Amino acid sequence: MRNILNFIIRYSAWFLFVIYAAAATILLVLGSRYRQSVYLSSANVICGGLYNSSAEFLGYFHLKTINRSLQQSNASLQNEVLNLKNQIAQYKVLLSDTSRIYGVSERYDYVPAAVINNNTRHPKNYFTIDQGETSGIQVGMGVVDQSGVVGIINVVGPHVSRAISLLNENQKFSVKIKDSNFIGTLNWKTGDPRIAYVEEIPRHAIVHSGDTIVTSGYSTSFPEGIPMGVVMNRIKGSDDSFYTLKVRLLPDFNSLSTVRIIKDIYKNEIDSLSQFDDNENFKNF
Repeated sequence: MRNILNFIIRYSAWFLFVIYAAAATILLVLGSRYRQSVYLSSANVICGGLYNSSAEFLGYFHLKTINRSLQQSNASLQNEVLNLKNQIAQYKVLLSDTSRIYGVSERYDYVPAAVINNNTRHPKNYFTIDQGETSGIQVGMGVVDQSGVVGIINVVGPHVSRAISLLNENQKFSVKIKDSNFIGTLNWKTGDPRIAYVEEIPRHAIVHSGDTIVTSGYSTSFPEGIPMGVVMNRIKGSDDSFYTLKVRLLPDFNSLSTVRIIKDIYKNEIDSLSQFDDNENFKNF
């Protein structure tokens, strides 16, 4: 108590100054309606600025939740688009037949995930996501981000999975030129993470700079039409019958953060058929 009294006595002049200043400010403001309005306006501006700054600061702590919600919404919308395309294609086939039209099931689904580890500097790059077997993830499922194809799942754990990045010199993708039937193989070469090459394009194919390269749909990993890159120019291929396209990849692998895994409900059935050994099942008719 004695220390408090000594402190007050020691700084009494400052306390008196603060009290007099506060009293003078109150009398000054209350003594005129104009001064009151100026004070209230200034106070609102200052408080508004403080509240706005506080809201922006606290908003950063919710960005992860907001981003996850947006990814789920985006995944849901892309899932609807894929399934609508699948249904339209099946209805075209069914409508060409006069027989009974059966119901069409939704073939594709998306699972949003966060990238928790990523490499881009090696000849064989991989990345890890925070979804695994508990979310229905399986080996061979395709992985995309908001810009296009980024990889294929190759190792699955209970809660995390590893994907072969598109930036892997051993991984090839079946692709085609958008709005055409010319099929090729996209492969990344060690070096620039923004550049890949599409090989085996027939020489008679008409290709222009700026054309989009998309998935061909010839696998259960990716539906047809998912973007992969944009044609920069064409270069001489290893075979005189074909040429190679230099492609600028659409995804930014250096900032890969959120992705979506594509689930194809027909995957197991199609894969089992592709592994069927016809040589053991030939019959003489």
